[in-house]
Amino acid sequence: MKERITPKLTVVGAGPGDPDLITLKAIKAIKDADVILYDALVNADLLAYASPKAELVFVGKRRGCYAYQQEQINDLIVARAKSHGHVVRLKGGDPFIFGRGAEEIDHVRQFGIETYMVPGISSSLAVPAYQGIPLTKRGSSESFWVITGTTKAHTISSDVALAAKSTATVVILMGMGKLEEIVSIFSSEGKQKTPIAIIQNGTTKDEKFGVGTIETICHVVQEKQLANPAIIVIGEVVEKRVQLDSIFKEVKKQPEAISA
Repeated sequence: MKERITPKLTVVGAGPGDPDLITLKAIKAIKDADVILYDALVNADLLAYASPKAELVFVGKRRGCYAYQQEQINDLIVARAKSHGHVVRLKGGDPFIFGRGAEEIDHVRQFGIETYMVPGISSSLAVPAYQGIPLTKRGSSESFWVITGTTKAHTISSDVALAAKSTATVVILMGMGKLEEIVSIFSSEGKQKTPIAIIQNGTTKDEKFGVGTIETICHVVQEKQLANPAIIVIGEVVEKRVQLDSIFKEVKKQPEAISA
């Protein structure tokens, strides 16, 4: 008699890029998955945890080229959950921070599919930390904003202007295409000398870093050829960086060496 399939979706945060920055709970979900739908910013090394029988489907986008539209991804989750059982939706960073994880859960719930969520380490926190930048530091910053640089309408978020008026650290995701607008907004608040850092491919071996001020950062970006995927950090904490030894000197762990 054929075993009854229980349709199930687990939305899993894959962390910011370094394959070691993933939780044990996430690894357990990946190992248990019948199907894994993964995004472009997910480190492919994590797929080594999957069962040999699992179906692996790339559904991300690169340089504006979409493998699947969001509606197609939603339909694929439902179809695979009903035909295969446990679907893991593997997303970079944390799926509930600009990751559309909640949207996908909302969609599949109406089809009677069990839904679970495994948080991930957000790139908004981890990427600055790997460069020694504390988002808060006594005497420099008492809070921080995390803002998307580009809204659904492909315009800059109005929250950037609000954040520019504050003394908080400002972390902007998906903002490289709006950098000149961001610089203009902060300049209009008299913050031309405010430190700013841009970190590309954070927490990975391909990481690139540029630092300057609001009035110089566009030149720095051009000089260092910084581009997406990158995170922008604005605030006095950029100058409060702590010195860290290289995180890439250690011997790379193989996925099989971690018990979960």
